Amino acid sequence: MSELTVGIDIGTSSVKAVAADPDGRVAARARVPIPFRVPTATRFEHDAATWRSGPLAALEALGLDEAPLAVSVAAMVPSLAAVRGAEACTPGLLYGDERGRDHDAPPGTGEAGEALRFLRWCARACPDATGFWPAQAAANHALGGEAVLDTTAAAVFHPLFDWTGWDPGVAAELGVDPAGLPRLVPTLWEAGRVGGPDGPALGPGCVDALCEQIVAGADEPGDVLVILGTTLITYLVSDRDDPVEGLLTLPHTTPGRFLVGGPSNAGGLFCDWVRRLAGLAPPAGGGGDPTVEPDPDPAAVPVWAPYPRGERVPFHDPHRRAELRGANLTHGPAHLLRAAWEASAFAARRIVERAAAVHGVVPRRVVATGGGVRAGGWLAALADATGQVVEAVAVPEGAALGAAFLARAAAGREEAMADARRWARTGTVVEPDARWAEGIADRYRRFCAL
Repeated sequence: MSELTVGIDIGTSSVKAVAADPDGRVAARARVPIPFRVPTATRFEHDAATWRSGPLAALEALGLDEAPLAVSVAAMVPSLAAVRGAEACTPGLLYGDERGRDHDAPPGTGEAGEALRFLRWCARACPDATGFWPAQAAANHALGGEAVLDTTAAAVFHPLFDWTGWDPGVAAELGVDPAGLPRLVPTLWEAGRVGGPDGPALGPGCVDALCEQIVAGADEPGDVLVILGTTLITYLVSDRDDPVEGLLTLPHTTPGRFLVGGPSNAGGLFCDWVRRLAGLAPPAGGGGDPTVEPDPDPAAVPVWAPYPRGERVPFHDPHRRAELRGANLTHGPAHLLRAAWEASAFAARRIVERAAAVHGVVPRRVVATGGGVRAGGWLAALADATGQVVEAVAVPEGAALGAAFLARAAAGREEAMADARRWARTGTVVEPDARWAEGIADRYRRFCAL
């Protein structure tokens, strides 16, 4: 058995896997596409079978000569499917799906309770279900034979998860038997073995954004972490825990530090939608820039409201929709795509400005991670729109890399999540381009008004 550990990230559009050595250097990587489904404008789901098949295929695709020391899985939250035995009997519901929405709640009330409403819907849709599994639990069952969920991912089910276990009273109100819920295991512990008792240690899994954060290196007050994934996630690092209207304030893995911000729908899902509208197919393997005409005139770019499926922070409004303002007959695909990248960057900037105003923290740099760091145009727009130097991580599969670190903890080789910062490495550095400054200032004002 080697000293390599494997992290697997179940994302919205693919499953990524990396094998890393004890210093966080990537020895192998793999990507297995998994299609998401949008059956209506307000529904968003996976075929839940891919939560089992995708991780197994990604692990095999790594092509390792020896079994790894340990494996751990990360995934987006919330997600949920009802199962009979090990077979899904409902779709795999994903964040933002209307089946997790309180339709009587006014806009701005956030996503609290989304996972519980998923659970209630699944219980009613499949009355004879024997279990209810998030993506992490389904993957762990496929890998190790038991549906296990880590306590960090379980937090989205509060108050069903009462910080010690599943609350039977809340489960009864939701119409489910706690015995059908995954076994809970603390994040850094071993949860089982892959493929049998002599196989690699299996971690209980974790939340993808947390796995990205621990290996990104955005650890000091003023650092801005921007995850360029299917979801755009932006956090300002602060040494205060003051609440900010519309944003989340979460503990950082460094004691005494906090993350202020949250997820936005102005990420890769939006940018790739614009690519398709403009007739620009993403390159094979995802990420990098498509071939388009030369850069547009910095003063002649339209403005997107980047909400084809509503917005999360800071508005928490699922009813918002996309708009394009200022388009004219001189605009082509490059203008539309640059406008999309700018809209994503503007969404990040707005989150940072709102957090900084309350916390009194001066942003000092942007640390970018996620598959979008392969898109040079997205990084450039992020630097131009924020006015900050953008340091892109060297490993775009940040959630899988962070999960590989947690796999080392499951194998007893690591003790503290904060130690993952030694795996942080910078790849590309992008500075703001002064040519874009005047146009950016005007478009950001229009974006905020829109």
